[in-house]
Amino acid sequence: MSGPTSHTEPLTLDQAEKLRGILERKGFTFSAKPYSIYSAAKKSENVNVTVYEKGPKVLIQGKGTREFLEFVLEPEITGKAVIGYEAVHNPEMNAPHFGIDESGKGDFFGPLVVAGVYTDESMAAGLIAAGVQDSKAIKSDRKIRDLAKKIRETPGIAYDVLELRPETYNRLYAKFGNLNQMLAWGHATVIANLHQKRPDCPRALSDQFANPRVLKQALGRQKIAIELEQKTKAESDVAVAAASILARDHFVRWMDRASTDQRVMMPRGAGPKVLTVGRQLVEREGSQILESVAKLHFRTASQLTN
Repeated sequence: MSGPTSHTEPLTLDQAEKLRGILERKGFTFSAKPYSIYSAAKKSENVNVTVYEKGPKVLIQGKGTREFLEFVLEPEITGKAVIGYEAVHNPEMNAPHFGIDESGKGDFFGPLVVAGVYTDESMAAGLIAAGVQDSKAIKSDRKIRDLAKKIRETPGIAYDVLELRPETYNRLYAKFGNLNQMLAWGHATVIANLHQKRPDCPRALSDQFANPRVLKQALGRQKIAIELEQKTKAESDVAVAAASILARDHFVRWMDRASTDQRVMMPRGAGPKVLTVGRQLVEREGSQILESVAKLHFRTASQLTN
């Protein structure tokens, strides 16, 4: 049975110590890992288990993730059954709805991508079985690409992707003057596009990124009669998770193309590596290059041009 290859779960300190004992008895090999209380792996079970200090929380990775959750973590540590019971814990996930999410919001280089996916009961079950989950829990670009392909090929699926490349992003940001306002416009636009494809869909679910009123007002301007729900951690819903994967896939593909075109690997985020590559580009092409590869309202842009 296929399933998730990565899972994060908050633990208490007592649960973390109890889990350590179980791993020791099961013959896991322990190793040191930065910021962790402990990390352990067992090749024969295809699973790596790391308990991080912050939280604490456990990160489970590998092809054996589902089995570890189902037969170790849930019955012996957390005492709650989630794997295989997603519909029981979240029945609304099986009802027809749109899920909306974005990628690239915190990255200096690259586009902002907003994606939406329509699912119903049969699609939700298939996507869960395929291992669809929040894209932030998936570290491999190849895995993102594979899952995006499965999502697009799911029978009956409807999806929409709005890719705001840097030139367009910078022009729109100058118009809106506020990232949350622009995000709300992007989410509302994707919902409107999906509504044209599935006009009978009664509900849309989006991750809450600002005051709920901001997106409600943006959607109201689209003149669409649809129930809108916004909540934190919305990626636990499979439609939102699928949207996050499609958005991430478009973002990664753009970054790969741009890195080839500019003959330098463009890093993600907005840290020191980004500044280093930004300086290389500005020295070689001039500051105008940033308009076509980066988000100019980031503080990083002023650091590169002043």
